[in-house]
Amino acid sequence: MTRVATSDGVRPLALTMGEPAGIGPEITLKAWLERDAAKLPCFFVAGDPALYRALGAPVEEIATTADAAEVFRRALPVLPVPLVEPAEPGRLATANAAAVLAAIDVACDLAMAGTAGGMVTNPIHKRVLYEAGLDVPGHTEYLAARTGGARVAMMLSCPGLRVVPATVHLSLRDAAAALSVALVAEQGIILAQALRDDFGIARPRIAVAALNPHAGEEGHLGREEIDIIAPAVDAIRTAVPGIEIRGPAPADTLFHAAARAHYDAVLCMYHDQALIPLKTIDFEHGVNTTLGLPIVRMSPDHGTALDIAGRGIAHPGSLVAAIQAAGDMARSRACA
Repeated sequence: MTRVATSDGVRPLALTMGEPAGIGPEITLKAWLERDAAKLPCFFVAGDPALYRALGAPVEEIATTADAAEVFRRALPVLPVPLVEPAEPGRLATANAAAVLAAIDVACDLAMAGTAGGMVTNPIHKRVLYEAGLDVPGHTEYLAARTGGARVAMMLSCPGLRVVPATVHLSLRDAAAALSVALVAEQGIILAQALRDDFGIARPRIAVAALNPHAGEEGHLGREEIDIIAPAVDAIRTAVPGIEIRGPAPADTLFHAAARAHYDAVLCMYHDQALIPLKTIDFEHGVNTTLGLPIVRMSPDHGTALDIAGRGIAHPGSLVAAIQAAGDMARSRACA
């Protein structure tokens, strides 16, 4: 396919349809309807055109990303990936799992080829994909493997806060057990390099959260800060010269407004330590970014919301923010 950049210098972004029975089709259409007000970069959808026509969308099927750039102003461009069964809002169909994965593959391959500026993934329903044979936990691991096995980090962001959890989908007990100097250092290095290279922050400022209350009280409330986190902070500082990094710092004082003014991102130790403050600050505009990939990949920070699918009430704010962020990162990489 021909590489075509749009007027803002970013090649069209590839959106995946996600779980067709969820809110992905609805928020995709709503994002396209907000394209001018939100100043969204050009995007197209890898998915079944029938999903969007059923919502009353003006749809034009495309064959190339160049077509997307030409169509975007007047219609929602859709690169067809047909479903096996018609989608019914709120009702999962395992038969459609292969098409859901195929849409991810199409978007990923176009981004890898450079004909798409990046990809934005709508939410998937993991149980359906597991039943269809998916053998990795989710999008992040699937895309890491498909793009060459890169070591990655999951960053969640909203206006005013970026967080990376060193451990992700583990129980609290298992997350604490999984922490190591190597793991925390690796996640911090990926974060530091991404802040510099993908977000244009010349001297990234990173705060590192402690695991234990009061940062362990010098070992009296736990030794993870002494034995794991502090050595990891030193390793990050050595590996990425020119950054400002501090910690481990007590997590209960890291996220108020005055504290957030002094860093660009927080490296957290476990999932909820990162996501509770983020979702409290801005529940409707969170963005999930996979750091460390050779391509741009963003996602809204919510699930398929099967309970409200088809009711017309899904809020597109997180997807809109993800598309905006993907465009910004694609532009930053193009400039670099």
